[in-house]
Amino acid sequence: MRILNLLWPLLFPLTITVVLAISPWAYALNQRPSIRPSSLVTSPFSQLTYHKGPIMTGPSPINLYIIWYGVFSPMHKTTITDFFASFNQALNPKLDPTVSTWWKTTQFYKDAKGKSVSGTVRLLGEVSDVKCSLGKNLKRASIAFLVKKMIANKTFLADPTAIYFVLTASDVHVEQFCMNSCGFHNSVMVSPSQRVVYAHVGDPGTQCPGLCAWPYAAPAYGPPQVLVAPNGVGIDGMVMNVATILAGAATNPFQTGYFQGDALAPLEALTACSGVFGEGAYSGYPGKLLMDSRNKASYNAYGVKGRKFLLPAMWDLLTKTCKVGA
Repeated sequence: MRILNLLWPLLFPLTITVVLAISPWAYALNQRPSIRPSSLVTSPFSQLTYHKGPIMTGPSPINLYIIWYGVFSPMHKTTITDFFASFNQALNPKLDPTVSTWWKTTQFYKDAKGKSVSGTVRLLGEVSDVKCSLGKNLKRASIAFLVKKMIANKTFLADPTAIYFVLTASDVHVEQFCMNSCGFHNSVMVSPSQRVVYAHVGDPGTQCPGLCAWPYAAPAYGPPQVLVAPNGVGIDGMVMNVATILAGAATNPFQTGYFQGDALAPLEALTACSGVFGEGAYSGYPGKLLMDSRNKASYNAYGVKGRKFLLPAMWDLLTKTCKVGA
């Protein structure tokens, strides 16, 4: 079983929040356009430090639960669930890179006992709140409330080895979303002795595609050229940000794992590589990507059912580079 150190929550009785400004373009704006690295190497400030706290280790999968808040089309839902399913299934060996090979970089993230981040994830439950029971203007505290509610009413188990995702529809506004953040992960006490990890990602398709779905949408201040999204701008933006939050929560669930900078606004496994999706990435250019010959959609990872995804690069602790594939 994965060890998350169940005594750890007793030391932190309050809800912990990590604010992640994870727009790829936000980072790209901070680079000098003249810099064109030939490999996926970031500057020295991106060295991630292990702060000796628990991470989500294997061999058991990281369990996932989803609260669909608002109205999502069946295509939106299946794209997200297919992304999660892509961690587990062996694909045609000719298809490379894949979601599972992208995730293998997390194996270099180890806890104090030398145990690596779990090598896979498993979707255990979903529930829809189509009527938006808390309204369409949510505070961040509302995200925690929704998770605690689903655990209290037994819709979901209280699972210390899980991440509870609250995914909000395009017409739902969440505090700080599309302002300085495209998503975040927190932890919250659900009983006097148990803390769980939860996260929020919203659909940026109409609210802020240039901020949270770049390079599939043009940023407010930047080059107008955009790439074709394989699944749609809003949903592919969600996949990118779900991937970012998933990796961040797995390697830094209680803000005492792997990060650089302020614990409440850290650079984590993927945010340390923001704006990098392929080899040769530089300011305003996501890097060399694959292209679907049929619809010209750009991507860098294969998934189940012929899915194609664009996943942000991950900081590789071994090579000290931003890496997309294994």
